[in-house]
Amino acid sequence: MRSASRWRSAARTDAGKVRSRNEDAFLDSPRQGLWVVADGMGGHQGGDIASQLIVASLAELPVQADFDARLTGIRQCLHWLNRRLGQELTVVAGRSDSIMGSTVVALLVEGKRAACVWAGDSRCYLWRGQRLYQLSKDHSFQQQLMDEQDYSAEQARAHPSAHALTRAVGAAEQLTLDVLELEVHASDVFLLCSDGLYQGLTCDALGSALSQSAPHVALARLFDVALRGSARDNLTAVVIRQ
Repeated sequence: MRSASRWRSAARTDAGKVRSRNEDAFLDSPRQGLWVVADGMGGHQGGDIASQLIVASLAELPVQADFDARLTGIRQCLHWLNRRLGQELTVVAGRSDSIMGSTVVALLVEGKRAACVWAGDSRCYLWRGQRLYQLSKDHSFQQQLMDEQDYSAEQARAHPSAHALTRAVGAAEQLTLDVLELEVHASDVFLLCSDGLYQGLTCDALGSALSQSAPHVALARLFDVALRGSARDNLTAVVIRQ
């Protein structure tokens, strides 16, 4: 049995209270040691197709013995999908000006090694030692304003283009992925989620949910709190722990 199989996880997606279509997708595969959340770009034609294609393609990757080879495979798959979404599927859609894209955040775990790979504003969090860490950094105009223009979080959030993405699979000819590798600790809990989930939750609410002993309990608490709010966007989350 693969060491990754000692991980337990739970996943859920919901259209939310406003949108009629759910453009989020997820992969929950503890036996592969691989989990993914993809958020199709809202308002663009085929956002749900893009997110589902990303998840299905990553699910089909071979489970190799070497962690580095698997990580390379994930990156190569996403680059191939970026080209496919940017070329073939746009032409099939019959509109040269349409964009078929999606965010992606993936977590790969093997033994004591873990890697988070992402493009866009879907996030990876780590709950360790009763502290919450945001491992991914948003590829959004809001984050860019904070990094390059010294905007405060409040100022950047108020900008009319705050939620515009600066990176996504299928959004540009060249895809740049961020990768963060880390060593796993025994009591680590990971959360992958789309922006529709974390935007409605405080850090305290996230931490309180992730401190629960079972992934399905943590997941239920996250969605309970999020769906008591406005839930204007699709919500997706995957909770992973040993």
